Amino acid sequence: MTIPTHPQTERLDFQAEIKQLLDIVARSLYADNEVFARELVSNASDALEKLRHLQLTEHEVYEQDAPLQINVTTDPTAKTLTIEDSGVGLTRDELIANLGTIAHSGSKAFLEGLHADAAKPDHLIGQFGVGFYSAFMVAKSVTVYTRSWRPNEPGYVWASDGTGSYTIAEADNERRGARIVIELRDDCSDFASDWKIRDVLERHSVFVSFPIYLNGDRINTVEALWLRQKSEITDEQYAEFYRFQGHAYDTPRLRLHFAADAPLSLHTLLFVPETNPEKVGLPHGETGVALYSRRVLIDARPKDLLPNWLRFLRGVVDSEDIPLNLSREATQDRALVAKLKSLLTVRVLRFLDETASRQPQEYEAFYREFAQYIKEGAATDFSQRESLSKLLRYESSSTAPGTLTSFNDYVARMKPGQSEIYYLIGPSRRALESGPYLEGLRAHGFEVLFCFEPVDEYVMSNIINFAEKRIIAADHANVQLPSASTEAPAENEGANPDQPATESMDGLIAWLREMLGERVTEVVVSDRLVDSPVLAISTDRLTSPNVRRMMRAMNRAEGQAAVRVKLEINPRHRVIQRLDGARTTEPETAALIAQQLLDNALLSAGLLDDPAAMVARLNQILTHI
Repeated sequence: MTIPTHPQTERLDFQAEIKQLLDIVARSLYADNEVFARELVSNASDALEKLRHLQLTEHEVYEQDAPLQINVTTDPTAKTLTIEDSGVGLTRDELIANLGTIAHSGSKAFLEGLHADAAKPDHLIGQFGVGFYSAFMVAKSVTVYTRSWRPNEPGYVWASDGTGSYTIAEADNERRGARIVIELRDDCSDFASDWKIRDVLERHSVFVSFPIYLNGDRINTVEALWLRQKSEITDEQYAEFYRFQGHAYDTPRLRLHFAADAPLSLHTLLFVPETNPEKVGLPHGETGVALYSRRVLIDARPKDLLPNWLRFLRGVVDSEDIPLNLSREATQDRALVAKLKSLLTVRVLRFLDETASRQPQEYEAFYREFAQYIKEGAATDFSQRESLSKLLRYESSSTAPGTLTSFNDYVARMKPGQSEIYYLIGPSRRALESGPYLEGLRAHGFEVLFCFEPVDEYVMSNIINFAEKRIIAADHANVQLPSASTEAPAENEGANPDQPATESMDGLIAWLREMLGERVTEVVVSDRLVDSPVLAISTDRLTSPNVRRMMRAMNRAEGQAAVRVKLEINPRHRVIQRLDGARTTEPETAALIAQQLLDNALLSAGLLDDPAAMVARLNQILTHI
């Protein structure tokens, strides 16, 4: 393209540093050259917004009835891209002030700032309006045809190839607004293709409030619903927006639509999808919440906008208060972004808590699908741990199978004087209810939460407390139950009524310690067994049942040290009483039974790594029948 000339054409020089500045802006400040289209469309939208305001405040506006819209035209043959608006336009002085300098701030000061703080340029970001110059990332030359909204102003044409000077001349028959014609470099000629520029605009500028036409076809037909009142939007409109913005095909399970003025100006529309793809083994997802500023996309997948455990959310966050860098691709103020993150996180947690209270069935359906994220947050996000703990749900010994309960409900049902919240981890409710660790607590009327996933041990060990109640595993060595003198448990089926349970077991305990050797750390009389003869307690976190199950799942059990446990015995149980007698009358058989009882306890605890020896011993015991 030849830069147009006119009998009255003026050739003016940019400021002394402008060539260097143009090189920095056009080739260094932007990570992707396609953002030039976004910048120019955003500038056009700003010009239209100013014109709309002037139409309300000024008596005379040139071409008052011209439609407020943006027209984008591609010409692959000429390798040109044209972006035109019907906004406020520019006078000659405004052309020099706005296109001959850098947003009135002075290029020299800008360059000095970059040089002084090269390692930390973020504090300069957002101080200079240089979006127009991004056109030189792709252009051989840029020509601007413009006419001001002022009735008596002529039209002008501004042109430059970005090498250090520009021209200005009057132009006849120009419409109000600005028409930017970009002659593309050969290596950027694909931006003169309809498909290429359509893709860019649909990703970055689809929610601009003014109509955008590309070669005559309107491309922004979806409304920015997050800026409208909730009462004006139907469920179907919400669903359509969710599918469009999230590239989804389902219907959102939940939605959160809110606006805030303080401490930040914020418009937010968030959705919870119907299903959780990670639940069925798909890769770890990325955030699906996009960051906008005044309807213009800043980052489709911002990493610091929400905590990682909220990555299941989809939607839009639009904030005018986020200062942006020159390319609108990174935020300037990390502290402000942290404040935005905290504000959003607290609001989402409040929304989930309100849903749990007002719509318990809907919340339970959500939790069954997305529980892993709530658990992840409760275990890792210390700042929100209390709020996240309230959202956790588990089955318990006081609820019917399949029914979930919360920590709040558990605490409300606690017995007077109870200071601990008990839980058990196992593969199923049936396994936990048939194991020895529940029976003593149940006999004393204590409720126990049932956890069926390996991550639950990590979650519980990180929460530690809830409502000033300590959270403790029911199979932990430190569980203390009321003494028989204060609260006796019910009779057990295996008890021998002819022999008092209080009879000393010192002899049997000493014998068991000798027989079991290094396999046990100690043998004691249990205060929590009712129906079972023995139970094993792991005193080492690294040898807990859940940890060892995970090690086996990762094929790392081989070479792992043999587990040593604390063995508790039930002196009321017939098996223990008969073993006490058999250790003197049938010492060989008694020794086999002692080892078998320990293996039985390890099996119930999930601590038996290799059952082969146990099976062989069991067969040997059967020969004595």
